[in-house]
Amino acid sequence: MNLKDTIRTIPDFPKPGIMYRDITTLLTNRRAFAQTIIDMSAPYQTKDIDNVAGIEARGFTVGGAIAYELGAGFVPIRKAGKLPFDTYAQDYDLEYGSDTLEIHADSIRKGERVLLVDDLIATGGTAEASIKLLLKAGAEIVGAAFIVDLPDLGGLARITKMGIPVTALVTYDGH
Repeated sequence: MNLKDTIRTIPDFPKPGIMYRDITTLLTNRRAFAQTIIDMSAPYQTKDIDNVAGIEARGFTVGGAIAYELGAGFVPIRKAGKLPFDTYAQDYDLEYGSDTLEIHADSIRKGERVLLVDDLIATGGTAEASIKLLLKAGAEIVGAAFIVDLPDLGGLARITKMGIPVTALVTYDGH
C-alpha cells in the first residue's frame, strides 16, 4: 500500500502557500492505519523500548498504537497546563512566539528506553523540545518516528544532528 495515497493535501492552509498534509484520511482508512503502525514500529521491534512518547495531539493517536505493538508504555507530551501532577517543562520557539511542552515528572524512570513519535516533522522545533524534555526526565532516546517528513524544512536533519536515529514513512517536497 502506498500510504501517501491516503493522505489528503489541503492547499493554502493554515495560510497561503502552505500545503497542509492531513493524516486524518489515513487514520480513517483501517488498512492504511494498521500499515502505518506496523511500519512505524518495525525498526524498533528488537530495541527493547520501555515507553513510547507521543507529541500532542496526533502523536497520541499513533503513539498509543505503537506502544501496544511494541509492548511498551505510553507517555503523553502535552502543552503546558494540561497535566495535573508534577511536571518537567521545556520551552521552545515557534515561527511567531514560543510555547511550552510538559510531561509528568514520574512518567519516565532514569535510563528507560524511549521512542518519540508524531504524525509529521517540519522544522523539528517541537521534536527537538520533546527530546530535550525526555532527556531532562532521564530517558535514553532510542529513536524518533514520524509518518510524514517535509525535508525542505530540515526537521529530520535537525533531529539526526542531535544523535537521534529518525525514521519517516512518507516524504513531501516543499512546505
